[in-house]
Amino acid sequence: MDVKADKVLDCTGLLCPMPVVKTKKAMNDLEVGQVLEMIATDPGSIPDMEAWAKQTQHELLVAEELDGGKFRFLIRKTH
Repeated sequence: MDVKADKVLDCTGLLCPMPVVKTKKAMNDLEVGQVLEMIATDPGSIPDMEAWAKQTQHELLVAEELDGGKFRFLIRKTH
């Protein structure tokens, strides 16, 4: 998926629940339709972000594991 992020949030080295907390705060700064790219190293961040997106009804566009134990998420603000 070729989506350009409007904002990048680096949560490497942070453990649950901090990636979700920081993502929520970053989403507040975006306009509806804008996309946040969040990078994390916590293996629990994939199920955490999937649950958070479902709960908040923001659109989780990408949830993928990158090389080096990093995880990348693209989230579109929907409201």
